[in-house]
Amino acid sequence: MATIEIFGVPHAYELTAPTSCPHALVFIHGWLNSRGYWQPVISRLSVDLQCLSYDLRGFGKSQSQPKLDCNRAETVLALNSTTDPKFVSYPGDSLYSPSAYSRDLVALLELLNIPSVWLIGHSLGGTIALWTAAQLADRVKGVICINAGGGIYLKEAFEQFRSTGQKFLQVRPRWLYQLPLIDLLFTRASVARPLDRYWARQRVIDFVVADPEAALGTLLDSTTEEEVNRLPQLVSQLKQPVYFLSGADDKVMEPKYVRHLASFHRLFQYVGDNFIEIPNCGHLAMLEQPDAVAHHIRSLVIGH
Repeated sequence: MATIEIFGVPHAYELTAPTSCPHALVFIHGWLNSRGYWQPVISRLSVDLQCLSYDLRGFGKSQSQPKLDCNRAETVLALNSTTDPKFVSYPGDSLYSPSAYSRDLVALLELLNIPSVWLIGHSLGGTIALWTAAQLADRVKGVICINAGGGIYLKEAFEQFRSTGQKFLQVRPRWLYQLPLIDLLFTRASVARPLDRYWARQRVIDFVVADPEAALGTLLDSTTEEEVNRLPQLVSQLKQPVYFLSGADDKVMEPKYVRHLASFHRLFQYVGDNFIEIPNCGHLAMLEQPDAVAHHIRSLVIGH
């Protein structure tokens, strides 16, 4: 792991060795996740494709104050869940909107001097990828959204989602990580089949260490009526190829909503050429079906 400062905040990232392919793959994780979730897919792709993964600002190890050494559970007792990070040099009027996170990514690519990329975003990361593709039309050669869709604002459903999310974030006591078997609860959440306990443990860690302001801010800023209704227009205006991978059993972002957003891109062509459904898969496709996800990514990138 390496770190690089972006707008005053250290960002953790991992970059594999260059290959003969002129394009690097950039992996963007979703809400309350971290870069490590991409490891099963990256391990299958990095032989012939350079891969960059990083922690979004306020998540994983991309924080102004380190809060948890994942190798030492006792440090959870020192976790300060009320710390508010200061991003005094950050541009823009919102710190936690998808467009703000896309500016982080633009800066990261500039600092690492990566000239040509395909963006692969999971859930919220998919929205960030779409925004970044709009900002960097020359550098971003294509986008692959995984378990990401939407573009339909259903007032009651979104109000319930935001309310539930806020309550969920309030239940993060510093001792949660130390509860016996707490990870078992995270083996089944949002997936079609139970995850290995290693990944369940990682989900607990990421849930506990996420900066409170960033966790709440991304939840609220990405689910406003304006933000949701902007997505179809954003997709329709992109000139690059944009593909959507959906878990057939995803209950968080159901396939019909992924397909709906995919339909606004020119590649859809009435038959869904840019929509791919993965069987036996929930909302964490990169962990549940890494072989299928890696296969589709390689085929799409090499095919272009």
